[in-house]
Amino acid sequence: MISLNLQGLLWALVIIIALLSFDKKTYKALYTTPARQTGVLACAIVFSVLWRIKAGILTGLDLHILGVTAATLVLGWRSAILSSVLASALLTAVGQIELNLLPMQILIGAFIPILLSYLGFLVSYQYLPRHFFVYIFVCAFITAGFIACIKISLGALFYLAIGQYNWQELADNYVYLSAIIWFPEAMLNGMAITVMITYRPHWVKTFYDKDYLDS
Repeated sequence: MISLNLQGLLWALVIIIALLSFDKKTYKALYTTPARQTGVLACAIVFSVLWRIKAGILTGLDLHILGVTAATLVLGWRSAILSSVLASALLTAVGQIELNLLPMQILIGAFIPILLSYLGFLVSYQYLPRHFFVYIFVCAFITAGFIACIKISLGALFYLAIGQYNWQELADNYVYLSAIIWFPEAMLNGMAITVMITYRPHWVKTFYDKDYLDS
């Protein structure tokens, strides 16, 4: 169980990030553009399905596909944050996420991976050649696999910090599983982005034709 003080701290971090993600221009466009509303809701449903299909050995430390890297590239980090909140609320409502674990799940399982995914895109855009295949393999494939490992590591460190498990238990039953999950995560996100920018590039907010195709 997570103490009330720790839950309060986690909720504070969640609220701060959620408030920072709020942008009047973004939400005005979302309100006036049905296609964007559909995109946010579709990603929320995809998140719900992916996060519902999970497996794990230790209580509270589940293994599942995140899918946040592709969603972040498609929607942008602000709208991806919104989709993750909607998905988390839905899963909590149907009893898939315990209320006391909700802030930890949102923070470690959604917000941090989304922010890191967008950071990966920014670093790639700034310092690497702006090329179609660089976008797919670096921004989507490699970043998604890296994010999956980061999420597992953060979850393990969290439960180690609160004293629920010792490091040996976490290493043997959770951390080592990052060697298994990184490739499916990378493959799913890479394939999703490949399909999107091949058939619907105008739906992908971070894909700029002039930069990635004309070059």
